[in-house]
Amino acid sequence: MRVINTSELRNNMKKYLDLAADEKIVIQRGRNETFVLTKEEYLESDEDLRRAISAEELLVGVEADIREAFRKRHNA
Repeated sequence: MRVINTSELRNNMKKYLDLAADEKIVIQRGRNETFVLTKEEYLESDEDLRRAISAEELLVGVEADIREAFRKRHNA
């Protein structure tokens, strides 16, 4: 982790963007403001995501479960 000020960032933007690919860069602006520069990572789809159900499918299943629970409660 490196801590720099805004002037250093402005004067060496490419350097700090390149460094942010591998480490956290903390930017101090004045006494009370701090920012963090990091590389954003995007999640890749995995098998669980491909098998996920839609919101509509979830609602159909929940509705069926609620109806079953209601039926059991009134038949008891």
